[in-house]
This record gives sequence, C-alpha cells and structure tokens, in this order.
Amino acid sequence: MTQRRSQKGFSLLELMVAMMIIAVIATLGFKKFQTFTAQAHYIKSKDTVKTVREGLDQYYLKHGKYPDFGSFEAMVDATSPLVKENMIPVGVPSMDGFAQPFDGKCSKSGYELSSLGDPNDQEAHPAFTERPGVISNSGGAQKPAGTPTVEPAAAKPEK
Repeated sequence: MTQRRSQKGFSLLELMVAMMIIAVIATLGFKKFQTFTAQAHYIKSKDTVKTVREGLDQYYLKHGKYPDFGSFEAMVDATSPLVKENMIPVGVPSMDGFAQPFDGKCSKSGYELSSLGDPNDQEAHPAFTERPGVISNSGGAQKPAGTPTVEPAAAKPEK
C-alpha cells in the first residue's frame, strides 16, 4: 500500500508563472504612471507660466507699461515688483515640471515667457511660448487675440 504525500507549498513552475504575471502587470502600470506624471508636469508648467503672464498683465493695467526683467527668475524673485504688489504669489518656481528653467524676458512694450516642454516626448508635450495679446489653445498652437474661430466662406467665382 502506497501512501500519497500531501504537497505543502507551490511548485517552482507555479511560482515562476505568478512572478511573470506580476511583472507584466507592474510594467503596464509603470508605463501609465510615467504618462500621467509627464502630463501633470506639463500642466503644472503651463499653469506657472499662466500665473506669471497674468501678473504681468495686471502690472500693465495698473502702471500702463510692463516692468523690465531680463529673466524669468527675476520675475518670480521675492524682490520683484510682481511679488511685492501681490500680482503673483511668493515662491513661484523658476523651473518647469521637467526640471528645466523657464525662459522669460520682459520690457516696457511686452514680454515673452516660454517652456521647453517634455524633453522625452516633444510630440505629446511640446514647447510653448506666451506673449501679450496671444491666446493659447490646448494643442500648443497660438493665435492672435480677436482672431475668428470660424473659417471664412469661400470666395465666389467671378462671372
């Protein structure tokens, strides 16, 4: 009479299959995590530039001219007139979400604020620039303020 031993634990094959399934799921999850993280960094960068842009526009409305700044860092510095006059909050970062410095210049007649976008995926998160009188849309392209959104009618042929 043979006795059958009861098996305690898993076989090596069962453990390998379980580990492979966990590895595939983790890989897919990590890719999605990276995608969402990059999107969050891009949105944060756009929001930071928007905050400074709105501060510069408020300064213009109050003083009739833009302040002179040679760099983005000077605009967000604690001693900046934008911060002193509460047009932008204290502690606005001078680096975008991808750890690259924002680029910005401002003179009495206008300003230009820009970010390089995602260095690893320029197609999904391209560089962008903000200027006075230019409205940005979600696709990264810009159009002058007051530009009609409807396509003009086709010209009629002459008789």
